[in-house]
Amino acid sequence: MRLGLALGYWGRGPDPAHLDLAREAEDLGYTSVWTSEAWGSDAFTPLTWIAAHTSRIRLGTAIAQMAARTPTATAMHALTLDHLSGGRMMLGLGLSGPQVVEGWYGRPFPRSPLTATREYVDVVRQVLAREAPVELDGRFHSHPYNGPDATGLGKPLKPITHPLRADLPVLLGAEGPKNIAQTTRIADGWLPLYWSPLRPDVYETSLAGLRDGFMIAPLARAQVCDDVAEGLLPVKAMLGFYIGGMGAAAHNFHADLMARMGYAEEAGRIQQLFLEGRKQEAVLAVPDAFADEISLVGPRERIAERLELWRKGPVTDLLVTAPDPHTLRVLAELSL
Repeated sequence: MRLGLALGYWGRGPDPAHLDLAREAEDLGYTSVWTSEAWGSDAFTPLTWIAAHTSRIRLGTAIAQMAARTPTATAMHALTLDHLSGGRMMLGLGLSGPQVVEGWYGRPFPRSPLTATREYVDVVRQVLAREAPVELDGRFHSHPYNGPDATGLGKPLKPITHPLRADLPVLLGAEGPKNIAQTTRIADGWLPLYWSPLRPDVYETSLAGLRDGFMIAPLARAQVCDDVAEGLLPVKAMLGFYIGGMGAAAHNFHADLMARMGYAEEAGRIQQLFLEGRKQEAVLAVPDAFADEISLVGPRERIAERLELWRKGPVTDLLVTAPDPHTLRVLAELSL
């Protein structure tokens, strides 16, 4: 099981520690570093900055949001950064949800998410292959564009720049069972948001028949500390926000996933509190047990024991969000 560093997205501003953490991870032998985006900083610019200050560590987006860019624009970002970094780029993509897609990007959330994802990946693959001009008569992505307001002058094109690698890895962030199953067929890897080594049955059907080399790379908060309950507070804060606020009451993929993992009643309570404006209560309502099983928090000995559970499953890459170099070093010593 390889180690990666997940830096996430910026909050109010850039985190001055991120570059130092990325360099530390590279020196410690971490395989990859990942950035993401929500409705503030983008995923590609910080990753380019990190690429310029490192030399070996692989670079991934976990995740870049599909609604933010056309698939050809996303492919341009990926092939450009792949060239600049000497072939270190991995493209992680995700649909996000209706609240962000329609509220922030001003685009309709696709009625058929599986079809929209499949078409998006198809176009990206065509760009990277550069075997012919990009063409797709899709429901959500048409090349050339053929909508009712089209001029009819669109011409199929292939990228001027020759991609460095036609097989640049494409990974998907997926939460629903059908979406995960499709991911195993059309992508090179899967980026689970929550992974519990105690509940492999949650994803067992969706992951049937995995190909050799397929990446399963969940994100997990890691912190070496003496007080487990205190160390879990950032995990609970994240869960409270995602389960309570990243979606509407009737349409929240994160809450649905928590329910499938055995915490349906708790997920409903967190949503209710958050949507009532009682955000701190929503965070405190997150069960310690759930926060604990999807993270690696506590003294070194405890983390060592729990890492063994992660190694026993199908996880190929553990992407840790670690707040300090000491935690990165401990995980490297235990894993590498």
